[in-house]
Amino acid sequence: MLFAGALNASANAQNEKNMYSYKKIDNKYVISIQNREEIVKALNAFCEERGITSGTIYGIGAIDELTLRFFNPQTKQYVDKTYQEQMEIANLTGNISQMDGKTYLHLHITVGRSDYSALAGHLLSATLNGAGEFVVEDFGTSITRVYVPEIGLNCYQLDE
Repeated sequence: MLFAGALNASANAQNEKNMYSYKKIDNKYVISIQNREEIVKALNAFCEERGITSGTIYGIGAIDELTLRFFNPQTKQYVDKTYQEQMEIANLTGNISQMDGKTYLHLHITVGRSDYSALAGHLLSATLNGAGEFVVEDFGTSITRVYVPEIGLNCYQLDE
């Protein structure tokens, strides 16, 4: 009986900082990020704590602060814009890789506003105000990124 309890505890775990709870199913994790946490910070911590070096992320939820980035290919610079209002995450999708030996999350988000209009772009940060439900798939291998000066972006390095 004690053994069964130990198995259940590891299947439904929390991190030390209480930013999230999760359940592992095969090579996927279902993650619930705690209200008022910053999504990118929590997902980054989750991947680092689990040793996930490549994979995919998707999810939904509700936020009240959002900073989007939009890449300008002429200047090779990002332009950031912050919104502070209640919004629904219609979709968050992205990937996990490594750059310079650190976890690198590349996330995009689409959110719905109270007037039913939408905002979308590269996600820099977002603070939950409600539920935050995400799935991380671990590819079980490492994928790295390198900076490509002619594009101005950090791109996959997939040399065989």
